Amino acid sequence: MIILYFIIGILACIVGALPLGASNIAVINTTITQNAKQAFKIAIAAGIAEVVLSYYALHCNMIVRDFFERNLWIQVLIVVILMTVGSLLMFKKQSSKSSKKKTLFKSKYALGFLLGILNPPVLIYWLIAIGFINSNSFMLSLQSPLLVLFLFFIGVYIGKVLTLYAYSKFSITIKHKISNINLIINKVTGILLITIGIAQAIKLSL
Repeated sequence: MIILYFIIGILACIVGALPLGASNIAVINTTITQNAKQAFKIAIAAGIAEVVLSYYALHCNMIVRDFFERNLWIQVLIVVILMTVGSLLMFKKQSSKSSKKKTLFKSKYALGFLLGILNPPVLIYWLIAIGFINSNSFMLSLQSPLLVLFLFFIGVYIGKVLTLYAYSKFSITIKHKISNINLIINKVTGILLITIGIAQAIKLSL
């Protein structure tokens, strides 16, 4: 049973890491312009940043969850936001503009960590994700047994690194069609957000 927290950590992180973000784009660009080894350095450091954000979200989760329970309108607003953002991503047209970002950091480890840690949407995702986990027969908090926390955070780290590693490998095979990746990921992310929104709406109506 305890190993489930390891699996939950991996799955929760993969869902959160799938949308194209700064870390993902940095991994893709580095793989194409340099090599997969340099991109993997970004992934390693971004994984550490993901653990830090999930830890902070876990630290604040009880306060946030109590606030959500006392204010039903916030839960309704979250459902509306999830459905709206999901719909926008699903029907968003691919932009013809291409932007090239220059790396300001020579160290790929520093770049990966900073791109991972300076990411408020990821923190918000973890606040929602941990609240969702705790509302489904699981109990995860800083008071949980150390083994549970260790397995969960290891799962988070592995989930992040595996997702970025997959982006790196995927970008090698279709490096001449990078724009299509953005379109596909947007649609997949949109479907996921709409599904979560519907699930939350059903839960609120019960």
